[in-house]
Amino acid sequence: RLGRCSALLPWKRDRWRRLSLTRFLPSSQLQDWLFLTRFCYLTDFGRLDFRFRYPKSHCCQNILLYFDDSSQWPAVYKRHEKNCYQKEAVLRPENRQVINLTTRYTWSGCDDGDEEVLSCVGARSSRSRRERWWYIALSKCGGEGLQLEYEMKLTNGQSFWTQHFSADEFGILETDITFLVIFSLVFLLSCYFAYNLKGRQLLHTTYKMFMTAAGVEVLSLLFHCVYWGLYARDGVGNGSLKILGKLLFSVSFLVFLLMLILLGKGFTVTRARISHSGSVKLSIYMTVYTITYVILFIYEAEFFDPGDVLYAYDSPAGYGLMGLQLLAYVWFSYAVLVSLKHYPEKQPFYVPFFTTYTLWFFAVPVMALIANFGIPRWAREKIVNGIQLGIHFYAHMVFLVITRPSAANKNFPYHVRTSQIGILLSSPKAGEGGESFPHHAYGNGSFLGDSQPNFTELFSIHPVSGTVEETVARKAPEVARNSEQKIITTAADLTAISPPPPIPPRPATRSPPPPPQLPSFTEYFSMQGGGGGIGTKA
Repeated sequence: RLGRCSALLPWKRDRWRRLSLTRFLPSSQLQDWLFLTRFCYLTDFGRLDFRFRYPKSHCCQNILLYFDDSSQWPAVYKRHEKNCYQKEAVLRPENRQVINLTTRYTWSGCDDGDEEVLSCVGARSSRSRRERWWYIALSKCGGEGLQLEYEMKLTNGQSFWTQHFSADEFGILETDITFLVIFSLVFLLSCYFAYNLKGRQLLHTTYKMFMTAAGVEVLSLLFHCVYWGLYARDGVGNGSLKILGKLLFSVSFLVFLLMLILLGKGFTVTRARISHSGSVKLSIYMTVYTITYVILFIYEAEFFDPGDVLYAYDSPAGYGLMGLQLLAYVWFSYAVLVSLKHYPEKQPFYVPFFTTYTLWFFAVPVMALIANFGIPRWAREKIVNGIQLGIHFYAHMVFLVITRPSAANKNFPYHVRTSQIGILLSSPKAGEGGESFPHHAYGNGSFLGDSQPNFTELFSIHPVSGTVEETVARKAPEVARNSEQKIITTAADLTAISPPPPIPPRPATRSPPPPPQLPSFTEYFSMQGGGGGIGTKA
């Protein structure tokens, strides 16, 4: 991998590096020991290829190879009380951890063919009991400062999936590709559900927010996959793609978090809008959360020490995000309890909703704490990447299941159509709580076709309950009741009905016999109140 930067600029994680380390400082400030880069090697396949060039007037410089044992790198890095000689003393010569860049040291591959410049070309292999972080430094103890131009290629084997990856990055590309396919299916399924909901006028704002979060998540994973694919091919990649992927990942998270808080407050479930004070609080909270995320990105890019293996949440901004997440959970819990108090019929939705997302709210801080203190640094990045994507998939899949537009879904939250919300908001009572929806429990029949019969109700027998008086009261608009509490049907006397006009005779010789006359009868049906019986008479 090739890259070019100055030692005075921020450090970049390039597998091939070409850096010019020329410094012109006063003799009292000359630097004689400098960290260059780090890489996590496999147990048997790690390899370092290098090319170094520096003026012979600055001879002789050393390349130092530290590993992550407590007696090695932690014992020298940021230990200002130790001088250059003491930092070199912790290395083990038998492990060939020092590459002396002179012609006297055979393994350095140095050649003094040029009269003014010394060139060194060589390679090293790494073997250890487990995956280890290796840290590469440059030293010239007691000299006139450091001046070096070099290229290094750090690899793990020859496979496309491992060669340019540090061991802590193994599996990230495969994991991202897998979740890209999964989240694409989730997004397509949400689009199909949205199509059905729109046909029923139940496609509310909160469901659109869920679709937005899922779609942005897909774009984030797409950019990450492209970045890691280019990285695997040439060991360089495009850092802008990775940054864009992280930004989109954060946007998806923030949109989903806002959607959960809004649903907890009952928006589109029990009310048509959020109060003015609630809107202001939400705006302030989301603004603070977004600013904290931006600070985290800046802190990670500008202030993370490349000599330490750090995690994004292992910073003041990271701990601030965890605190905001817990604050959001308290707010979410209170909002759900208030919604259930006023709309107890919404328990089939809010109970599983609150239970499942309680786990989600605590999963992010717990994951961050485990990553900071419980996962080995040489395996942290790949494990955290998988866990983080798994948590996001859990959150999206749960919401997709509990809001699926199916007659069998007892947890469906929406019952007011989108066309009715405008009527509620424009009503004279809108300023007096008119934004609240009428009480309504979810019914499976709302997802049966409007143009087709409801076969569920057609073949179901509803139990008869209550007294005769209650039955009469329910049927009052359909039948007439007399003053004696009787429901009387009209008597039909078929003899009173005038017969149809006679059919004119045909010219035929024989006329047909006249039709027989039907006997007349009356029909009487009465229902007596109190202890009276029920009788029929024909």
